[in-house]
Amino acid sequence: MSLIRLFATPLDGSLIGDPSATAAFRDVWEALPARSRPLLCFNTGRLSEDVFARIRSGELPRPDYLIAAVGTEIFDLKDGQRIAAYERRIATDWDRAKVAALAAQIPGIVPQPEAFQTPWKSSWYFPSAGPEVIEGIRGRLAEQGLRSAVVYSNSRDLDFIPAGSSKGRALAWLCSFLGIDPGAVLVAGDRGSDRSMFELPGVRGILGDNAQPELLGAVVGRDVYQSQRPFAHGLLDGLRRFGVLSPEAVSARPSGSEVTGDGRDEEMRLLLGGEAEADLTAEETALISEGYRRALDCLRRNLTPRGFSACSLDDNEVTGTDVNYRSVWGRDAAVTILGSLCTNEPDIIDAARRSLETLLGATTKDGQVPANVRIDDGVPDYSGVGGIAAIDSAIWLVIATHDFVLHTADHEFLVRHRDTLAAIMRWLQAQDSNRDGLLEIPEAGDWTDLFGRSYNVLYDEVLWYRAKVCWGQLLMRLGQDDEAIRQLGDSQQIRGRILHVFWPTTAKPEQPPLSPTFADRQFSLGDARYLLAEVSPFGFSWRCDVLGNVLGFLFNVLDVPRARTALSFMWGVGVNHPWPVANLYPVVHSGDPEWKAYYTVNLLNLPHHYHNGGVWSFIGGLWVGFIHRLGQSRAAARELARLARCNRQGRLHAWEFNEWHHGTTGRPMGKAYQAWSAATYLKACHELGFAGGEARAPSSSTPPS
Repeated sequence: MSLIRLFATPLDGSLIGDPSATAAFRDVWEALPARSRPLLCFNTGRLSEDVFARIRSGELPRPDYLIAAVGTEIFDLKDGQRIAAYERRIATDWDRAKVAALAAQIPGIVPQPEAFQTPWKSSWYFPSAGPEVIEGIRGRLAEQGLRSAVVYSNSRDLDFIPAGSSKGRALAWLCSFLGIDPGAVLVAGDRGSDRSMFELPGVRGILGDNAQPELLGAVVGRDVYQSQRPFAHGLLDGLRRFGVLSPEAVSARPSGSEVTGDGRDEEMRLLLGGEAEADLTAEETALISEGYRRALDCLRRNLTPRGFSACSLDDNEVTGTDVNYRSVWGRDAAVTILGSLCTNEPDIIDAARRSLETLLGATTKDGQVPANVRIDDGVPDYSGVGGIAAIDSAIWLVIATHDFVLHTADHEFLVRHRDTLAAIMRWLQAQDSNRDGLLEIPEAGDWTDLFGRSYNVLYDEVLWYRAKVCWGQLLMRLGQDDEAIRQLGDSQQIRGRILHVFWPTTAKPEQPPLSPTFADRQFSLGDARYLLAEVSPFGFSWRCDVLGNVLGFLFNVLDVPRARTALSFMWGVGVNHPWPVANLYPVVHSGDPEWKAYYTVNLLNLPHHYHNGGVWSFIGGLWVGFIHRLGQSRAAARELARLARCNRQGRLHAWEFNEWHHGTTGRPMGKAYQAWSAATYLKACHELGFAGGEARAPSSSTPPS
């Protein structure tokens, strides 16, 4: 492997996003000997003044060079001055006023604030624009004889810059200026505006887990390493992969030291209060570690010859319709697999494999995944409540297969099941009957099968986006690059559609990609602070689906600013009390338009029960990861300790990891020894550094395992 002489990384979404990860990167980079480490170049859409302020504050390490404003400015940090030769080069035939005048005529486009404009950049908001629309804009510029490059990223941001500039062209010019061959350059990125860097001949690249499909599809076939961790932790993984860092290089930042961030981090600390600053007690760390060992025991109670059961068959009385619990469930098994792969325990990994074999083996030729497969006789059931198919089981199965293949590197498993996976994706695609990118979900068609949601349901759409990304990445492993690029392109359109439909705003008139949604017509109700739970042609729900929003960030639908806003709302209204975390806020009461008479069946969905605001500890494990990924490590650790106390409860015994808990009393109400409750707890422990039962408090920069 040739020597890396220059490392170029964007800021937002790569180096910036998780303050603790940013601090870890800074510490590791500054610990490298200055004479032998590569040159460091920030290549960002931010303006230079903002970047310099972050360097002065100590948040970011001092780079050698800065490419700012989407490749229109280059600074040499030795003297802090622009490189004038580059500006003279890109100035040729650039007419910003004419370009801006043409842009203003595009229906639905809105100028970004003046603070984001420069003489070399005209920046606009243009949400959910498809590739054909962007190509049409390029065509209009050419027709008018205007030499301008068009950069579209994050399903929203549209920049017009001089034709001779871009992040990639600026980097290529800098390499030529410094006499560095692109083959000695390592780049990173996370969104479409970074694409041009990866297109330089010979460069190698790093992608974090949060990289958007618009970039994933563009780097197919290139020498690119994708980390399974997001933000700066992914950069550190890539630097180890390409030999810039030694395998053992970690941050030396001591436990409890302060992480410097921007004003939004300070707002988050004020919101979280003592939870953001207080360290765990010895009793709390011991409790978390005991919970880890108990969670492994819980999982092992659910090992069967066909894979994971939903709850322990030996520890629950089975009566009536409860006989269905003697099954491998598509949804439950998939979530359990995603949570438990991190353990690397051979018997648990084997159970994951058997679960996938059972479910994929029972999938029909046209791609319908069974809701469950009976453990005793292997008979599949393709229906759920009311005989309605569990659509989300199929989506979860694709996601779980992706993570299993990545974790085990079992290519033979993927090859053996590729036709079945392709059929599942075709079956799921058919659920988008109006071809608008979103699935139409029937009532009782997903995990809230005794709760009245239908049509465009947030939880299912987030999963659908993630499944498209996962399938695209599996296709790359199968060598089907063209189809992989198509699937990843579809997923980017789905993400834009989700943000448009489920996060309405009064801030600007957005142009919908298709017809206006009901939420669009009702935009005057206010601005969303989270993704709405449900939207249909006939109405919408302003309730907050906690699981849908948490998955929205963990699966990269929400960016960091929106995720912070959602956390601020959910934390503020107390969805994590009495335990982490209630699945719905606010609950539905009798007389509410969303109330259904069947919620009283078996008293299951009364207010604060089950899907109507009940506390689900499997969501609690994801909640901990959600907070930790936002860089609030101490708050996440305290939530993990509270989740451990929740799981320690039981109806008959301690540490039952019950299915759900009452939303106000906190008492356990569901089945004992629930597999997914234990699995997501284990994953949260790994992410915060409590793996293996060792009682130790995580530092503010501890990377997830």
